[in-house]
Amino acid sequence: MNIVIKNGRVIDPKNNIDKQLDVYVAAGKIVGVGVAPTGFVANHTIDANNLVVCPGLVDLSARLREPGDEHKARLISELKAAVAGGVTSLACPPDTDPVLDEPGLVEMLQYRAKQQGLANVYPLGAITRQLHGKALAEMSELQTAGCVGFSQANIAITDTQVLWRAMEYAATFGYTLFLHAEEPFLAANGVAHDGEVATRLGLKGIPSAAEALALASILRIAQETGAKVHISRLSSAEGVAMVRTAKSQGLNITCDVSANHLHLTEHDIGYFNTHCHLKPPLRTQRDKAALCLGLKDGTIDAVCSDHTPVDDDAKLTTFAEAEIGATGLELLLPLTLKWAQQEKLNLSAAIASITCTPANILGIAAGNLSINSVADICIFDANTYWNVNANTIKSQGKNTPFLGWELAGKVITTIVNGQIVHTQSLDD
Repeated sequence: MNIVIKNGRVIDPKNNIDKQLDVYVAAGKIVGVGVAPTGFVANHTIDANNLVVCPGLVDLSARLREPGDEHKARLISELKAAVAGGVTSLACPPDTDPVLDEPGLVEMLQYRAKQQGLANVYPLGAITRQLHGKALAEMSELQTAGCVGFSQANIAITDTQVLWRAMEYAATFGYTLFLHAEEPFLAANGVAHDGEVATRLGLKGIPSAAEALALASILRIAQETGAKVHISRLSSAEGVAMVRTAKSQGLNITCDVSANHLHLTEHDIGYFNTHCHLKPPLRTQRDKAALCLGLKDGTIDAVCSDHTPVDDDAKLTTFAEAEIGATGLELLLPLTLKWAQQEKLNLSAAIASITCTPANILGIAAGNLSINSVADICIFDANTYWNVNANTIKSQGKNTPFLGWELAGKVITTIVNGQIVHTQSLDD
């Protein structure tokens, strides 16, 4: 299909473009920006007047719940949610059932994802077998099968010798390790930030020190081994300061923050709002301010959705017993735009944190509108508000702390590999 996208404001941070231009797509590729290639004839025209045309979003952490947790969500429902949110490429953690520690499982997931013809799925393989933190998984075979990096999801490697060996191996072959920094013994049985709200509600707390202690080990071993490490979902002011120092020392470190933590604090738990039972926990206003500043000054590289759909019953219980997680694929764009507006940043800076920067972290050819690049495109209205509710969320999981919020940033059209996979009107 030959597509021309006319009259839109094209924002492509990688190529420093922010102006009104036409975009031309043919054979699944970007074939022109601003000027039509010779002989180009469009058989489909999209009028993007008053709309933003940007690269398809890239999400660093989205659980699709397959294989193993289909009662929480299905691959088709979550990939539909992804494209409804303008997300065209996403990385999924290995904590499925069974765990993504075998090449055959990785290949099957990618095969099933490709059959849907929606967003591109990039699996993260398990660092250790069964995520048990003992024996290393066959990273080389997993990489050959399609893994773009390796992770323990939310499960810590308590044996630092195993973590050291994993980093040595990753450094040898140029793999990226995606690590969640949380010291498991300090965090054991914790369900909220160890602060005034947890104390008032009688909830077991997780101190910020749990992140700092784990991060100290990760950074020290990374320094010794030279491994490329990505810290997933920073949550504390101390963590931001530690990453800032590590980067100034030249460590090969990147990190991201969940969109949830840019807008919420421990006080949003209110009176046991189970939608706010997240990992890492929502922390203080000071921590939130440090995360926002860290993202603004480049200490934090990217924003992720941390999409974790659960079934309704899993949230209809006590806070401590409620399942961890929140749906987020469709909120990644509007929450990032809201952060940028609050920080008085331009649209290009906001879009970079959810397009070209996460694509670079994953090492994938995505997140830009370069000539001859794959035509993954998001077209959205930055000024139209929509209400977050069970009817407007496409994900099977309706669990989010943002239910009832009015957010600006409505995705109108999503194109993946040159094919229109999602479209809606401003009135939908």
